[in-house]
Amino acid sequence: MRAYVFPGQGAQFVGMGKDLYEKSAEARDLFEKANNILKFRITDIMFDGTDEDLRQTKVTQPAIFLHSVILAKVLGDDFKPDMVAGHSLGEFSALVANKTFSFEDGLRLVSKRALAMQKACEMEPSTMAAVLGLEDEVVEKTLKYIDEVVVPANYNSPGQLVISGSVKGVELACEKFREIGARRVVLLKVGGAFHSPLMEPAANELAKAINSTRFNYSICPIYQNVTGQSVTDPEIIKKNLVAQLTSPVRWTQTSNNMIADGANEIIEVGPGTVLQGMVKKVRKDINAYSAQVKELK
Repeated sequence: MRAYVFPGQGAQFVGMGKDLYEKSAEARDLFEKANNILKFRITDIMFDGTDEDLRQTKVTQPAIFLHSVILAKVLGDDFKPDMVAGHSLGEFSALVANKTFSFEDGLRLVSKRALAMQKACEMEPSTMAAVLGLEDEVVEKTLKYIDEVVVPANYNSPGQLVISGSVKGVELACEKFREIGARRVVLLKVGGAFHSPLMEPAANELAKAINSTRFNYSICPIYQNVTGQSVTDPEIIKKNLVAQLTSPVRWTQTSNNMIADGANEIIEVGPGTVLQGMVKKVRKDINAYSAQVKELK
């Protein structure tokens, strides 16, 4: 069985999607439609902008979404998902790919999500850090003793957990993790505390947009970040998308559950190769690779 997975923020690079735009008429039409919906030429930033321009949340999120979704569309008949999943933002790409909502509605939701998250980031100084080489339970237990807002944010793979919270909370936690023997603790270059309670204002804004968007029954299940479990009910999908902003991304659990449910090929659709690397840390023998377009028209 084939599982298609879609990356989140951090996978972007300057030049992403340019080959699709230049070689595929279908891709070009979709990129231009996106420029019109967003009311600025995101393609100029994606193809020829600076790293700094591309790192703006309001640009990064729709850019990664567009690259992932358009790549899935130009795969044509080669795109045959039995299940899908996406890491954080990537969940929106996955939900277009499995036809839960349209390309246009997905892009509007991603744009609103990005702007709402940007606004929440500006309300309070906050950040994230990757903790390497400690058991998840050790990280969880340690965070309970930090008297600041700081929580587990991304369960990426065994021995790699990202934390999120106030700047002071993350700094205190990082000191503690170094003391108890973490292999590495790395502060991330992000605009704020994604997947933490500090994103509550953004979750409230996103909920309004989601509740006014048409969701269909999809062509295959999505394994959502909030639980790591298979979901097909549109109403549950909606609730999980909103909860995702303030809840951790359970990618380790998602990978395990897809494999347990029969996935023997996991195909990453979008920029970068981060997700297939994470999946292989969960199960070394799994066949995980990037989607390749055979021929562009």
